[in-house]
Amino acid sequence: MDRHISFDALHNFRDLGGYSADAGRRVRPGLLYRSDSLGKLAVGTADWERFLSLGIRTVVDLRYPWEIDGRGRVPDHPSFSYRNLSIEHRPYDQAALTPDIDPGPYLAERFAEVAQDGTKEIREALEAVAEAARADEPLVFHCASGKDRTGLLAALVLGLLGVDEPTIVEDFSLTELAAPALLADWRDRNGGHSPVWPAFGRAPARIMRLFLADLTARHGSIAGYVTDSLALDADALADTLRTHLLEPAPAAAPPLTYRKAVPADATALTRLHDASALWQLARGIRDWRPGGKDEAHFRTRMTEGEVWLAFAGDHLAAACELWWDDPVHWGPRPPEAGYVHRLMAASHTAPRGTGRRMLAEAEARITAAGRPYARLDCLTTSPRLRAYYEAAGYTPLRDQQIHHPTTGRTYEVTLMEKRLG
Repeated sequence: MDRHISFDALHNFRDLGGYSADAGRRVRPGLLYRSDSLGKLAVGTADWERFLSLGIRTVVDLRYPWEIDGRGRVPDHPSFSYRNLSIEHRPYDQAALTPDIDPGPYLAERFAEVAQDGTKEIREALEAVAEAARADEPLVFHCASGKDRTGLLAALVLGLLGVDEPTIVEDFSLTELAAPALLADWRDRNGGHSPVWPAFGRAPARIMRLFLADLTARHGSIAGYVTDSLALDADALADTLRTHLLEPAPAAAPPLTYRKAVPADATALTRLHDASALWQLARGIRDWRPGGKDEAHFRTRMTEGEVWLAFAGDHLAAACELWWDDPVHWGPRPPEAGYVHRLMAASHTAPRGTGRRMLAEAEARITAAGRPYARLDCLTTSPRLRAYYEAAGYTPLRDQQIHHPTTGRTYEVTLMEKRLG
């Protein structure tokens, strides 16, 4: 399931529901949204009707008043209230920054400035979130791209809800999936020119990680910042948010349905791959990178092997590639195995255990083909993934250095095998 909600004009509209919090609970879906500028919505369009169908009762706009004057605001409607709380006080032009500026420390410093300067507006924004939570009414907050100011507020809310830091970092970095469309919008507004700063619109995990480290160094925790700088009762605020915005995680996983992928699925597979890569990067796993596999890759794998999809209801929950030979990693072999590649599950939105169930489905396909072994590999620098596959019954055979004949990349993998049946 793609966490982004599909709009034509909006590219970074997301539901914060589904994230795991403390005590085995998760954030309730359909109550808390983050977005890029809602000024791009127009009455009478399919986007407008889709937005109204979400039942949102409060819109919090985090932009400067001059941004709203120049780029518009969400249209008026009696179903929701609108508040402008400009949390940033020192404007700067990201597009005009020079290429030598590292986005990690630079934007982390800007976030720290916002946290220092915008205490009045951040406090009012958190109070608005709490008020909507008590009323059981959906709320959305947004800025221009839905990345920096929106990401800062999302981090504070998720932290108060008891969501762990890697997930907060991952949520911030999901803007990477929207970055190409946001960049295309900027070019359309600027006569086809590109920003001077190559990092414009990007959301590398390092930015949020550095900001949270600085916040912790200064205040001990997100709750400490809320107490020290916002003059709010952090315990009472967290209790309100957790009481109304958390729910027990489902006790049982719903059934999954499976089907073989077709070329029309390539776009969804690419987004699932990129989202999985961002999940990994937020947790220090560097096996994959966003953009590492494009639609052409998945279409090729459908032609030369198989790609299988798992669905929870109507939502794509997981996928994997099933190869019938793998000479690059395993060398020439008789037809005795199936080779599992790119096992990926939709983080947070897929039912618990989906990855393992997708793996078992691949193993069943291999058995049905009359082959007694399932094989896979993982980078030797990823002990966490190796442990995952060992727990699923795979035995490490050996470490092997690979020089990929197509990409020219050299890397070392652990080859793993499971006897089936």
